[in-house]
Amino acid sequence: MMPNFDYFVVFAEMRTGSNFLEANLNAFPGIECHGEAFNPHFIGYPNRDEILGFTHAARESDPQGLIEAVKTRSDGIGGFRYFNDHDPRAYDIVMADPRCAKIVLTRNPVESYVSWKIAQATGQWKLTNVKHAKSGKVEFDAAEFETHLEALQQFQVRLLNDMQRSGQTAFYVAYEDLQDIDVMNGIAGWLGVEARLDGLDKKLKKQNPEPMSDKVTNFDDMERALVRLDRFNLARTPNFEPRRGAAIPGYIAAHQSPLLFLPVLGGPNGAVKRWMAALDGMEEQNLIDGFTQKTLRQWKRSHPGHRGFSVIRHPVQRIHAAFCEKIVPVGPTSFMEIRKTLRQVFKVPLPGQNPGDDYDAAAHRAAFVGFLGFVKANLGGQTGVRVDAWWATQTEVIQGMANFSLPDMVLREDDLPLGLGQLAEQIGRDDPPDLDAVTDENIDLLEAIYDEEIEGLVRDIYQRDYMGFGFSRWR
Repeated sequence: MMPNFDYFVVFAEMRTGSNFLEANLNAFPGIECHGEAFNPHFIGYPNRDEILGFTHAARESDPQGLIEAVKTRSDGIGGFRYFNDHDPRAYDIVMADPRCAKIVLTRNPVESYVSWKIAQATGQWKLTNVKHAKSGKVEFDAAEFETHLEALQQFQVRLLNDMQRSGQTAFYVAYEDLQDIDVMNGIAGWLGVEARLDGLDKKLKKQNPEPMSDKVTNFDDMERALVRLDRFNLARTPNFEPRRGAAIPGYIAAHQSPLLFLPVLGGPNGAVKRWMAALDGMEEQNLIDGFTQKTLRQWKRSHPGHRGFSVIRHPVQRIHAAFCEKIVPVGPTSFMEIRKTLRQVFKVPLPGQNPGDDYDAAAHRAAFVGFLGFVKANLGGQTGVRVDAWWATQTEVIQGMANFSLPDMVLREDDLPLGLGQLAEQIGRDDPPDLDAVTDENIDLLEAIYDEEIEGLVRDIYQRDYMGFGFSRWR
């Protein structure tokens, strides 16, 4: 039978025991691990000039070539160790290859951080003879540790998500497992190697086996700092909203000026487009839209010094605008299928046809509150209805833009004249036109029904926008 894997990668970090794991893997006939093959500062090991015929420079120009060498020129199955700050090109290659076995080595991040600090202080990164052991106490830096922890967690989450999306799995090993011969033999079996070990490598010795209180000078401060950390991420705002892409066909460029408008649906987009047209002395129909990724790149290349911008609106006014434009009326621009589902399935008290004389403020409020209940469930992944861009969070819409390119400026509707003036100044225009009054034909309806309950409902739905953009009450 063909082996399951052609090569392997050990995902680890400094001071997680990766040297010890490599030493034990290399003790197996048929397994060959080539150190930190993609460390940006050396190749394989600090005291080596090359591995498998690849120098540091050769690896930089051809990372795929080194991986092919690991696959084909190793003794049996070959592999290497990879840390979160190693060459990202290598990460992309191995994660796209299901015939690369993934081994994930983890350690308590406090222990790895303190071990790293001691190694920095003593200069001793490996220990093969306990007579030469260097011990020392270090100071725990809470801010530095949080940065260290965030980098580890972000990489582990990315690693997990990438394997989930590609249908792969990994062999997970904890630092404490490294002393278990059965676990080491289990890794060999998983890699398709028949050989087994009778004992573990004896060369490398554990450094700093003392209790944590003996290794940290400010142990009490460390305990207080760790208590403050939200280990279970309880303060996180849950987000089940689907990821969005960049809506490039909806982007709008000025006719002559190097300005690109990245609209967020439900905002004051009409007034912005009229201002862009007036900036070049044109009519609104002269604006450029309907881009593809190719034509947008061409536009950017032909407009050096271009600026892209978006405009955000208060969540209360934006969701009300979406409701009034896409849900309440019956017509060709309305979401008729969603409207039907809202009435029949979610029991939102919408009028059967276009609102008549009996559709007063009380009826409008009841329908709007019902719609907000639907939107909360919809963004929470509890409905079968699509999450439309008209009521997606503005946070997610702008994050989706980053899949192509981020806007240079995100302007707030309340400060739009000032923001557009600053934008014009950036492209060398000191005579921008006045912005037409931003009109919202549904504003009177909103003012008639707005109260603390409406504010609370919207805030509950759009926590990400309130927190991320600093929105306060609408009125």
